Amino acid sequence: MFLLYTSTIVFNVIAYKFVKEMSANKIVHIWLFTISLQLLFDTFIDLKYHGYWYLTQGIDYLAFPAYTLLIPPINVLFLEYFPFGRSVKGKALYIIIWTILLLLYEMLVNLPPPWGYFHYGWWKFWYSCFMDPILLLILIGFYKFITKLEKKLKLGH
Repeated sequence: MFLLYTSTIVFNVIAYKFVKEMSANKIVHIWLFTISLQLLFDTFIDLKYHGYWYLTQGIDYLAFPAYTLLIPPINVLFLEYFPFGRSVKGKALYIIIWTILLLLYEMLVNLPPPWGYFHYGWWKFWYSCFMDPILLLILIGFYKFITKLEKKLKLGH
């Protein structure tokens, strides 16, 4: 549990300090998209099928930061520095590096309490090895959609 609350604070502070180019509109969209996608995914994998869970099985108010405050700043940071203008190889390398970082963090949060907060049911670590890049690609696609929409509506900073 220590990692959940510490990480939430650290990730948000880092995002606040290092995300400078992204418009507030995009940040809000990414934040809400992340929460929505995570809640949708976790409703089935966590609550319905018990594949994994945060802190305890079922709905746990202490896990609220994991659903709302932990992943959005990471996604905003990922997108802030994504190499949109680079080659496919450069983009793939960036996604691989971020996937490795996400997997390392997943290993940390699987530590026993009071440090860790994430628990596997039938979910296996290698499922995350395949799902994380897919989720990052979905995030990139949503970001591109928001960028086009923002340009079309002439929204910005």
